[in-house]
Amino acid sequence: MKNKYPRNMLGYGSSMPDVKWPNNSRIAVQFVLNYEEGGENCVLHGDKFSEIFLSEIIGAKAIKGRHFNMESLYEYGSRAGFWRIHKLFKKFNLPLTIFGVGMALERNLEICNEIKKSNYEVASHGWRWIDYQSISKSIEKKHMMKAIQSIKKIFGKRPVGWYTGRCSPNTLGLVIDEGGFLYCSDTYSDDLPYWEIKGKKKQLMIPYTLDNNDMRFLTNQGFNSGDQFFNYLKDSFDALYEEGNDKPKMMSIGLHCRIIGKPGRIQSLKKFLDYITGLDKVWICKREEIAKHWIKNHNNYT
Repeated sequence: MKNKYPRNMLGYGSSMPDVKWPNNSRIAVQFVLNYEEGGENCVLHGDKFSEIFLSEIIGAKAIKGRHFNMESLYEYGSRAGFWRIHKLFKKFNLPLTIFGVGMALERNLEICNEIKKSNYEVASHGWRWIDYQSISKSIEKKHMMKAIQSIKKIFGKRPVGWYTGRCSPNTLGLVIDEGGFLYCSDTYSDDLPYWEIKGKKKQLMIPYTLDNNDMRFLTNQGFNSGDQFFNYLKDSFDALYEEGNDKPKMMSIGLHCRIIGKPGRIQSLKKFLDYITGLDKVWICKREEIAKHWIKNHNNYT
């Protein structure tokens, strides 16, 4: 092969890192709450079509105009869902990382103020919650800069984490070139953080999850009930917790205001929080805490 294959299919392989989480924890558990409501595709935002992704209308068709049902499903997340989830995490006194879409955050400063008071981490989820696969590099870069400035303006400091979600082939390069992110989460390729090497630069990657994620309530062959979500999270946790007795692991859980924030789903999350907070050697933390720990203690693992 003349050119080096650009994908890393090897990972850690049989040489798993000897991770040392704080307090000799067997597992680092991190909850992400995606805040996207108000940044999705909508003609009011200058888009040609309405949103079609991640709503109760599975298989929704794009409309060249306002889609009032779709808009209201997203509005539920900011009007009711966030507050139900926030109340639960305050009850358990647990940290959250917010994946915040800049445009969405700017539309609800009451929620932003509550996030600040609660000392949640705010990582950037882009300026818009749209698919960047076919968007030009220049526009994606412009949106990235706008997203950083938006969070800095609202919360008084720039984000140290980045997650586009529906990213493009240019996303990681833009993150690395920007130079101010401790970590990027546009990857699902491992159970542990790792370093992505690009020339003379390297970027810490903290993998996210699409399986330990409430989005599967709204996808084909996903979760049909809260019990299914709870059991899947518990099985994932139990496997990693057991493995962590020898080689500590990490578990991410993805949440959305308009999804897990529904009354019929929130109880499954409560059951899971009850379960893991009853065990020892579990580090429940923010993603920026994982990043800082990894940079300090595991700077050579790629």
